[in-house]
Amino acid sequence: MQHRTALSDTPCAVSRCRWAQSDPLLAAYHDVEWGVPERDSRALWEKLMLDGFQAGLAWITILRKRDAFRTAFAGFEPETVARFGASEVTAMLDNAGIVRSRAKIEATIGNARAYLAMRDAGEDFADFAWGFVDDTTIVGDGRKHLTRSPASEALSAALKRRGFKFVGPVIVYAWMQACGLVDDHETLCFKRADADTDPKPHGPRY
Repeated sequence: MQHRTALSDTPCAVSRCRWAQSDPLLAAYHDVEWGVPERDSRALWEKLMLDGFQAGLAWITILRKRDAFRTAFAGFEPETVARFGASEVTAMLDNAGIVRSRAKIEATIGNARAYLAMRDAGEDFADFAWGFVDDTTIVGDGRKHLTRSPASEALSAALKRRGFKFVGPVIVYAWMQACGLVDDHETLCFKRADADTDPKPHGPRY
């Protein structure tokens, strides 16, 4: 899921990133959620799972199906999802409200188990993720169209070592953008508050 492009030249009431100007649902997501630092471990995991489902698709497809995903995956509660078996997988493959990919569905179940294994080993998921940006949002320059970074590559590799799937560096970078580990709002976007006056363009892990 790569959301960011150049800011549109089309006059509009609010200057926002171009990717968010084509659909009211995207605009609302951009204005309220995208790039807002997320510190809740379960919410971070949910967003990573949705980014995994987005692979090969447009983000608006996932956004439109998000409520159906939440119902199908029991609110993305890892403890519940980790117990899913063949019957739940079959039901989801018959569920037109979600992306019916067996590989992605089974990966999400496995990722719930990986998440719980981290927790049981004393590794907090939020602390783990934010550690790759030294607990501080990395501010992009507002112009480059990045799809991955050294930080996303390192975080992807660490997730894979813990048993996660559908967490390649491009997926992970989009997740980092969505969850505020990276601020990639466009230079003129109204959400890019104070980014250019006190920038952290690259952290030590970039």
